[in-house]
Amino acid sequence: MKSDAELQVLDRDIILKTQAGLPLIAEPYQQIAAELDIDVELLMQRIRIMQEDGRIRRIGAVPNHYRLGYTGNGMSVWDVPDEKVHELGEMIGALDYVSHCYHRPRFCLTGRITCLLWCMAAAAKKSLKSTKIADLLGEHCRSRDVLFSSRILKKTGIRIGG
Repeated sequence: MKSDAELQVLDRDIILKTQAGLPLIAEPYQQIAAELDIDVELLMQRIRIMQEDGRIRRIGAVPNHYRLGYTGNGMSVWDVPDEKVHELGEMIGALDYVSHCYHRPRFCLTGRITCLLWCMAAAAKKSLKSTKIADLLGEHCRSRDVLFSSRILKKTGIRIGG
């Protein structure tokens, strides 16, 4: 049984080993456990504890859309009625080509519209996905715009030093 101080050191070591990404192998947690000289069960237990107490918010894949052939990524912004934003956001967020959809406070984006609903759609090329979304929004779509990605920004969370 490890002491609280030893577990704190272990938790930090786990974060240091995983924060840049998991090894791209069939059993990444087994490799990390071996590198830390612990059982994989202990590693998984510590990760679960850190997720439960909020030190780790999520573990997920961060794909490079461009390398996957999706070069028409666009953030669409929508002026919809305030009282409909949650209902419409859930409908749009459920589309298979929308990676995320969220409500933001209104502000003037392009000098033309105030945006309330934002969503990111991935496509193989600049396409008419926003037209499909506009059709679904129907009369609730008062105005819209699409901001296409021009480059990939570094997709990483906060990092701690070794």
